[in-house]
Amino acid sequence: MRILIVKTSSLGDVIHNLPVVSDIKRHLPNATVDWCVEESFASIPRLHPAVDVIIPVALRRWRKALFKAKTWQEIGVFRTAMQARSYDLVIDTQGLLKSALLARRAYGPLAGYAAESAREPIAARFYDRHFTVATTMHAVVRNRRLVAAALGYEMHGEADYGITVPKPDFDRLSTRPYVVFLTATSRDDKLWPEAHWLTLGQRLDALGFAAVLPGGNPVERERAAQLAAGIPGAVAAPPMIIPQLAALLAGGRAAVGVDTGLTHLAVALKVPTVAIYTATDPGLTGVLGTGFYRNLGGKAQIPAPESVLAELQTVFD
Repeated sequence: MRILIVKTSSLGDVIHNLPVVSDIKRHLPNATVDWCVEESFASIPRLHPAVDVIIPVALRRWRKALFKAKTWQEIGVFRTAMQARSYDLVIDTQGLLKSALLARRAYGPLAGYAAESAREPIAARFYDRHFTVATTMHAVVRNRRLVAAALGYEMHGEADYGITVPKPDFDRLSTRPYVVFLTATSRDDKLWPEAHWLTLGQRLDALGFAAVLPGGNPVERERAAQLAAGIPGAVAAPPMIIPQLAALLAGGRAAVGVDTGLTHLAVALKVPTVAIYTATDPGLTGVLGTGFYRNLGGKAQIPAPESVLAELQTVFD
């Protein structure tokens, strides 16, 4: 049996979808699972050993260059990749019009959310098979329930993200045990105050832990460097791609992060994690895993450094 999963973006959503692959392999061990995903997030399903073929799509980039010949050449390559093999079932776990249209490019019956369950109800018009999944469930649970219903097995047990990373080797960054600070996010209202990061970093230094601060783009790396300069023994990490960031997280004693995909990655790796929310409710999209994790804060709620440290100390003790 060959199955195609369509979950294209964003980083956190793609990470939330990893447990469905583990579920499929547990219930259908002979199944082959392929995945269609945005090119910038393709390294996430590559971390799961049970994913076979990854079909990258570049909608975000193509939209910016629709009138270039190269764009249409790449679209042609994508169409060929989607139709290179026949599928016993294609499952769109995104529930958006764009994901439904992409999934329609593949050969095979298409399953997805019923209109009342989909994020964009119009997407359901393109599905051959429809499944109702409560919108009040956490995103990870919704993904798992949809795929279980589509493939005819009962979902049970906790979410298994199933990912593996290379053995971490970051002695060059810090000779002490370290905590990864994930300070960057896509919206300014999701940021945690810099003074809070400084206070937390200084308290962790007194406990014998170094803070390591990665950053994605130049602005994020500059902010990480500024924060590291105010924390004794802290290190601003060099530019890293996602597999390197995964290894960095895996080698950490813990992670503290704002509402960003990398915080979900830390939980997927079973790294003790405290997630900080300041502008959104973590109820349906907060971190969720099998190891130690905490969701602190919420809409217009800014957790204090002392609250974060108290959670971390339960891990350190």
